[in-house]
Amino acid sequence: MTTLDWLLVAAMYGTIMGSLLLTRRHMRGVADYLAAGRSAGRYLLTVSAGIAAIGGITIVANLEMGYEAGFAMGWWGLSMSLFMTIVTVTGWVNYRFRRTRALTLSEFFERRYSRRFRIFAGSVAFGAGLINFGIFPAVEARFFIHYLGLPETWHLGALAIPMYPFIMFITLGSAVWFILQGGHVSVLVTDFVQGVFAYVVFLILAAWLMLKVGWDDVATVMMQAPPGLSKVNPFDTGYVADFNVTYFLIGVLGLFYGAMSWQGTQAYNTSARSAHEGKMGNVLGMWRGIGQGMFMTFVPILIYTVLHHPDWAGLAGGVQAQLDGVDNLALRSQMRGPLTLAALLPPGLLGAFAALMLGASISTLNTYMHSWSSIFVQDVLLPVRRRPLSPVAHMRALRLAVIGVAVFAFLFSLFYRQSQAILLFFALTGAIFAGWSGAVIIGGLYTRWGTTAGAWAAGISGVSLALAGFVLEQSKRAWHETGTAFWGLLDVAGAARTQAWAGWVDVHLPNGQQIWGWSMWVCALTYVAVSLGQQAVRRRSFDLDRLLHRGQWAIAGENEGSGKTVSRGWRALGITDEFGRRDKALYVATWSWNLAWMAIFAIGTIFFLTRRLTAGGWTGYDTQWLRFWHTRFWIELVISALVMVWFTIGGTRDVRRMLRDLQARRRDDGDDGFVREPGPVGDGEEPGRTG
Repeated sequence: MTTLDWLLVAAMYGTIMGSLLLTRRHMRGVADYLAAGRSAGRYLLTVSAGIAAIGGITIVANLEMGYEAGFAMGWWGLSMSLFMTIVTVTGWVNYRFRRTRALTLSEFFERRYSRRFRIFAGSVAFGAGLINFGIFPAVEARFFIHYLGLPETWHLGALAIPMYPFIMFITLGSAVWFILQGGHVSVLVTDFVQGVFAYVVFLILAAWLMLKVGWDDVATVMMQAPPGLSKVNPFDTGYVADFNVTYFLIGVLGLFYGAMSWQGTQAYNTSARSAHEGKMGNVLGMWRGIGQGMFMTFVPILIYTVLHHPDWAGLAGGVQAQLDGVDNLALRSQMRGPLTLAALLPPGLLGAFAALMLGASISTLNTYMHSWSSIFVQDVLLPVRRRPLSPVAHMRALRLAVIGVAVFAFLFSLFYRQSQAILLFFALTGAIFAGWSGAVIIGGLYTRWGTTAGAWAAGISGVSLALAGFVLEQSKRAWHETGTAFWGLLDVAGAARTQAWAGWVDVHLPNGQQIWGWSMWVCALTYVAVSLGQQAVRRRSFDLDRLLHRGQWAIAGENEGSGKTVSRGWRALGITDEFGRRDKALYVATWSWNLAWMAIFAIGTIFFLTRRLTAGGWTGYDTQWLRFWHTRFWIELVISALVMVWFTIGGTRDVRRMLRDLQARRRDDGDDGFVREPGPVGDGEEPGRTG
């Protein structure tokens, strides 16, 4: 790292600190702390939520996954284009949830089901979230140590300071300070600044690396993969263990079932000015994701090329020597990409990527800590107390909870030993809550017959399945070690049997993604069966209009509709009377872009499935596949550059409007997430008894 590189890192940190100082005085109540006063615009939401969801750990995780799966990951990702478009443009789940005006997901559960179920759901979400979040500081600290070439111990005079916990303390401490000062108002604005910077760096890095490595070198290396392990042809990847077609098919199901289930960025679901504004923010998120997706798809391939092409043997040898010094296999896999980038990037870009990772790390840490601490206070502490806190005591509890979450993450990262890929760990820990919550959310928002008993049955089933899977996954490493020792004792030449044992364990024990898939099916069927069975006896229906503030329960300003009739053709695209001309144009563009890629996916899939029936099979098409991927890279790079300018202008305008609205608005101390009025009774329980 040169002086220029360190200046870039310092400038990023200084800029987000300045953003905090600008915004912290606008946070003046519980609703501001939790949801920025429900005053965020669409561009601010999509840029801030994008960097909050991706974070430093997600960048490392995608570099790891892309290195293993190659371009095949990008092809099967296209299968989600149509499904993602449908989920997004219809406002599936997100629109109706915003209409409830709940500040957390479990507050909605209390209004729809019962207070006891809110406590259960809040406890599970909080517990699963803590475990999931626990490795964030560890992965990001290890990234900075290896990427920047920092020593394991920092000597300050006679004092020896271990670098690993020191970096975790700095990143966690910075994130905690942001939250304590300005709540979600400051989180939104600082994340926006970091999101714009990250988007610029993503594009510059991807373009520079592509020109530096060269497509000819990429083609040479990609063509060398053996049958069944192709890095180019997605139909010739049958032996890729984890990140294969099954991984993405489960992901497609999760788009519908798991919409808004994961609560790591839960405040963004409640912060929009209106349900329509939140819906449009999600649509814009599809355009924001083009640049991020392009980086995550192509940069791991360029890294793979550098580590396998003979012209880069010297650099690859240096990287491998550093990796050989890492004894944890999971950590070695994670650090492969960052170490290669550290060896490749020139001064300036080296610091720009470090600054990106610092900003992305802090943005994710502050967002997730804000989410999990808020869930604990709002959905466990408050309903257990059965009476609201005073505004001062409420804010004190929220702030203390943030500190508690940070301390847990620090200690968990110090002592937990990772044994699997990051994204599989995410899927496994996420399934503890997201495996069952999708059924309860969809049933609660879209049916009048969903019951509290159905919600309890789905919740208990999902938690049991996910915890069993977590235990099995954590046992894999022990089973490998036990099997190796056992076969080694039986005979000296036990290597073949040891390898067979390890293969049996990997094949027969499901990974985190597969456990999530099973949980979704089991919990959905359980919720439907129990709810319909109970309804057949009681025959009571739930008052959705009251929950969603429709009809006589409507709230002024919550619906931006003009009242004009919308033609059937527009309605088919998900367009309502809330849409202006620019909204309609955005919808048409979004549909066109994603349907075009979906058509390419469909045609290509049909073509190669028919080739499978011929003598030639799927091999022999690598040159055509390479041409496709190269063309796609430059198309997405150009589109992403235009999107970057568009979103920066729109987001800056939204920040100004939000701060102006917060300055002028009168606060309601009763808007604190505590359910005071009795909710409509649907199945014999009282969803919202007064405190």
